[in-house]
Amino acid sequence: MDTVEEKLEAMRADLAERDGVLVAFSGGVDSGVVAAVAREALGEDAVACTAKSETLPDEELDDARRVADEIGIQHDIVEFSELDSPDFVANGDDRCYHCRTMRLGQMFNHAKELDIGTVCDGTNASDPGEGHRPGLQAVEELDAHSPLLEHDITKEEVREIADRYDLSVADKPSMACLSSRIPTGLEVTEEKLTRVEKAERVLREWGFSQFRVRDHDGLARIEVAEDELEVALDPNFVETVRDHLTDLGFEHVTLDLHGYQTGSVSPGNEAEADDEPLVENVFDTDYSALRSE
Repeated sequence: MDTVEEKLEAMRADLAERDGVLVAFSGGVDSGVVAAVAREALGEDAVACTAKSETLPDEELDDARRVADEIGIQHDIVEFSELDSPDFVANGDDRCYHCRTMRLGQMFNHAKELDIGTVCDGTNASDPGEGHRPGLQAVEELDAHSPLLEHDITKEEVREIADRYDLSVADKPSMACLSSRIPTGLEVTEEKLTRVEKAERVLREWGFSQFRVRDHDGLARIEVAEDELEVALDPNFVETVRDHLTDLGFEHVTLDLHGYQTGSVSPGNEAEADDEPLVENVFDTDYSALRSE
């Protein structure tokens, strides 16, 4: 079995043979590593490109700019809207396929403008085994190059490589697009995306590292990492997030005691209709009254 160093060298040599590459760049650890290796292999012939849309939180775009600056790679931003696609808005089982098709399509269009023949993405060797991933079909159909997958570099190895390049996102948790917070079958709207983004900003400000606010058509279901559940039960946090999310238009605010789960509203991961989710509506409690006793 090849070592991480051998895999990295093979990936570097692979990219160096190309006339130029455009990296579909989210600013996360996977695309960050691809961009860093591409910059090392090709110099100014490597470009990072981020597609800005309603599903990309402002904080993630800021991260992408910062990480591109760390790498020293040219960073371009293109804009589009997934909401222009009725198939995406319908939020069926294949929503991620339509999203990735449009997003990568923007990458290929920009690469053509720059006369670059190769578009790379950050799919790694661990991704194909992680459940429902229709977006990978789009990567294959559009013939994007996935150097991490091609050279059998796993997620754990990606983080190790990111450490070698001293990338600030080496330990950054995964952050899927905002539409992943809306359960399959419920229409994706700009209003829902905006209120989810603003709701998650509160959790970010409170220092949570892994979290989601799922929008169940007016009910906010908060997921945080299991080791952070105690903080989520803090009366001060409860009052703050309850009031803020209510102001955003959520009718009910709940905390999922299962903790954060990847893709918990995706096909194949949702609870059966007859199962009662383990959710505590702690946000209905008047904690100010309890503290005055």
